[in-house]
Amino acid sequence: MSYDKNPFGDTETENPFADPAVQQNTWNQQNQGALDDFNPFDQNATLQANQQGVPQGNVPPPKPAPTQPAVMQATQEPPPPYTAQSDAQITAQAATDDLKRRQEELERKAEELQRKEQELQRNMGYQARINNFPPLPAKCCVQPCFYQDFELDIPLEFQKIVKTVYYLWIAYASLLLLNVIGTLAYFIAASKAGHGGGSPGTTFGVSILYLILFTPCSFVCWYRPLYKAFRSDSSFNFFLFFFVFFFQFCVCVIQSLGISGWGTVGFLSAMDMFANDKAAATIMILIGVLFAVIAAINIILLIRIHRIYRNTGASFAKAQQEFAQGVMSNKTVQKTAADVGAAAARGAVQSQYTDNRY
Repeated sequence: MSYDKNPFGDTETENPFADPAVQQNTWNQQNQGALDDFNPFDQNATLQANQQGVPQGNVPPPKPAPTQPAVMQATQEPPPPYTAQSDAQITAQAATDDLKRRQEELERKAEELQRKEQELQRNMGYQARINNFPPLPAKCCVQPCFYQDFELDIPLEFQKIVKTVYYLWIAYASLLLLNVIGTLAYFIAASKAGHGGGSPGTTFGVSILYLILFTPCSFVCWYRPLYKAFRSDSSFNFFLFFFVFFFQFCVCVIQSLGISGWGTVGFLSAMDMFANDKAAATIMILIGVLFAVIAAINIILLIRIHRIYRNTGASFAKAQQEFAQGVMSNKTVQKTAADVGAAAARGAVQSQYTDNRY
């Protein structure tokens, strides 16, 4: 008989691995290792789990993908309670708005100061500018007498109307030159017809005088006042332009008639020449039509400029005030007034001395 075997012992208790607690612990470790290596996104995950001994009942089957997108239900939450932090945020926002408003005001003031500075520089630069009109060569004995720059002197909204009047002056000066040619044709045609002396000769001579006088006078008397009126917003120059430009309109109407001996050819003189020379008469009628067109443009521009003048708030009283200031600021007038005052004072003193003497 062997002494290693106990006939009275239990065979199951002699095996240490047959203990239920040991078996349960071993099974849990195996399951845990299998689950650690399990990849739910791998297609062979289920097969590997079966091979490693992971029970299929413990792994839930994959759920099908939802056909509808997940939507979260909106929840209504009560507003946050009033705290000192909220009050500070409101105060900071108000301070920020106040700073923005002040910054906008400062920017507007800076723009206004810049505009005034530019105007001041422009006004101060009038005396330093070099005259550029009429554009004469440097070697000419006569130099330019005026300074003209539409982009610099005239406001943008008035540049078009001022340029239109400038082009009208150029057209009028060109028409005066054409009138000299027309009167020359009239004089030649009348001479061939046997009555070249008298009115045709006088008309030709006066037309040359008109070209010499009216070209610079029209520039100085009605175009230049308009330029200065829009440049410096001068009511006096506006009134001067209105008066002279209306007179210019009347002159153009008379010139379009072509009265014999008055220095222009037109409708009346052309009617007398149709029987003698149709070519000369045609030229004369064309000149009369051009004078009439310029007269019509004159009255249209006069009305338009008068409307602009009324919209600027100018008045006759302002024109009188500007005229008085201009007269009083004139050095010649000041010197004359001082001489007159000194002479009157000397006369009063001498008369008083003479009365006291006797």
